[in-house]
Amino acid sequence: MRIAITGSTGLIGTALLRSLRATNATRPPEAGTQQPDIVRLVRRPPRGADEVRWDPERQTVDAAGLAGCDAVVHLAGAGVGDHRWTDAYKRTIRDSRVLGTAALAEAIASLDTPPRVFVCGSAIGYYGNTGDRRTDESAPPGDDFLARVCVEWEEAAAPAVEAGIRTVFPRTGLVVGRQGGAWGRLFPLFKLGLGGRLGSGRQYWSFISLHDHIAALRHLIDTEELSGPVNFTAPEPVTNREVTAAMGRVLHRPTPFPVPAPALRLALGEFADNVLASQRIIPRRLLDSGFTFTHPTVDDAIRSALDD
Repeated sequence: MRIAITGSTGLIGTALLRSLRATNATRPPEAGTQQPDIVRLVRRPPRGADEVRWDPERQTVDAAGLAGCDAVVHLAGAGVGDHRWTDAYKRTIRDSRVLGTAALAEAIASLDTPPRVFVCGSAIGYYGNTGDRRTDESAPPGDDFLARVCVEWEEAAAPAVEAGIRTVFPRTGLVVGRQGGAWGRLFPLFKLGLGGRLGSGRQYWSFISLHDHIAALRHLIDTEELSGPVNFTAPEPVTNREVTAAMGRVLHRPTPFPVPAPALRLALGEFADNVLASQRIIPRRLLDSGFTFTHPTVDDAIRSALDD
């Protein structure tokens, strides 16, 4: 199988690339195969046959370089929590997702033989603040900034859907990993004994281990019955207070420093509202399709991250 990946240098993309390469290393090459099994979309001039040039902001893709791909996995997008949310950075968050997705969807739809599956990243931000309500893929979108971005992000994949390409939207929760993302920022603080609940701590955090996220991506590629939105969260979301307790248990550190909501808003601006929001998201479609979580609990997920 030939797979193309955007965002291959990010937390999830790096782990997916490592997983695919490990599989390929144990499999004999197919007779007569000339093309690399894995293609990375890059924004600079390609340095080899396994790289394809694209520019998501200018909406250009070297579609010819994607010929022969069985699957395209689209993970690129500006970090939501990387900068304060000025109007300019909110445009960057939106455009990096919507414009890139539209360009990629149009490129693969134009191929004489398009890929059989387009896995287009999305996020549980789609649902907005769900409070303590258990929420699956049938729920409507929220009405905050990230929810609107997610709606546009998924809609931008329309050319692929209309071309008959099976298109799946993994709506990702909080990925538990040490090397990046929101959790990557928590580990150093908790290891120093400086961790604590955020705000009231009663808000639900829908998490997923990095290992399970990669396994779920590969499950989407291989499961012909899956299309549309699929929540990428562990089966039982926990509150931020429970996350704090689990981090303390696993790391054997005290967690004495709660961060009040006003302090978070002062430090993070508008993004603080998303940190304090509650999302109790359930992976209904993953479970119904037969996927099994290796790290279903938050303690399991934290320990897995420490082992990576």
